[in-house]
Amino acid sequence: MRRTPDCCRAVGGSPLRPPEPLDLASADEVAAAFETAHVAGRRLVLATSGTSSAPRRIVRTTSSWVDSFAAVSRLSGIDATSRVWVPGPRSATMTLFALVHAAAVGAQVVADLAPATHAHLTPARLAALVASRPADLAGVTVITAGDRLERRAHDAATAVGATVHHYFGAAEFSFVAWGSHAEDLRVFPGVEVEVRDGEIWVRSPFLAQAPAPGEPTAVRMDAAGWRTVGDRGTLVGDHLTVTGRSGAITTAGATVLVADIEHELRAACVGPLVIVGVPHPDLGHVIAAVVTSEADREAAQARAREALPATHRPRRWVVRESLPLTPHGKVDRAAVEAAVRMRY
Repeated sequence: MRRTPDCCRAVGGSPLRPPEPLDLASADEVAAAFETAHVAGRRLVLATSGTSSAPRRIVRTTSSWVDSFAAVSRLSGIDATSRVWVPGPRSATMTLFALVHAAAVGAQVVADLAPATHAHLTPARLAALVASRPADLAGVTVITAGDRLERRAHDAATAVGATVHHYFGAAEFSFVAWGSHAEDLRVFPGVEVEVRDGEIWVRSPFLAQAPAPGEPTAVRMDAAGWRTVGDRGTLVGDHLTVTGRSGAITTAGATVLVADIEHELRAACVGPLVIVGVPHPDLGHVIAAVVTSEADREAAQARAREALPATHRPRRWVVRESLPLTPHGKVDRAAVEAAVRMRY
């Protein structure tokens, strides 16, 4: 897929107008449509996940994916002998990339986990398979993305015989860091990362070009080409720790960052934990924590007392059997917040 595009050759002294971007998710055959677009120099239009806001459409070149294929193949072990299971929806960027990459290296895409050597899954989907089909995960290399993969979830999957990789990125950025779980991420080959005042900034050849015409964007960019979507974290050498997306709750006159609270309390939980703000007539908001078991509630409460200042401690705790997911398999933060607000 590295042939030089021939779409913009001058005719009669005037350059051709670039073709309209391809909506890759709507293509009948994703890999074939991508190959045709790459040869023609046609850009792609893709949707963000819309986990915490409405999905946005972005535009990127096909080369911004193709140029990462070699590193992804090396890190994941996917090659022409692989059988790859990609169960995610076509609307998800990670699904589309996985299908295109598999075709590019000659791997076979299979329709179920049982025959697969590799699988692309969200952490929520992986956890469900560990619980329901542990035998089918034995010997499978799993590539997880789309949400944070906790160390305990990684360990549970490896305990049933899977090999687990995890990457951090965004639809606007593609790959930023790769490792085995959220606490073991190293900066992706070819990518530069800086953390400024707790915010992750990225510069790389894999970035999207821009939002689609008329679309809003969460991306901020400086004059040197660095970009951020507000993810927060720390960087030590090439080890990147991602604490979460920027978001603040003002409570009793104090402004606290959701990512900081979640990062501290998730370490005490086996299952997921989400922090939201609940409107309060006197305090502005109060902090609420949502977990999926009483054991996690007790452990997280103890951790909050030990590790968080009083201003950052959740005052309300909600235990749900499960958390709502987006069609992309991520925790639907907006739905969680709406449910908690209705309760209070």
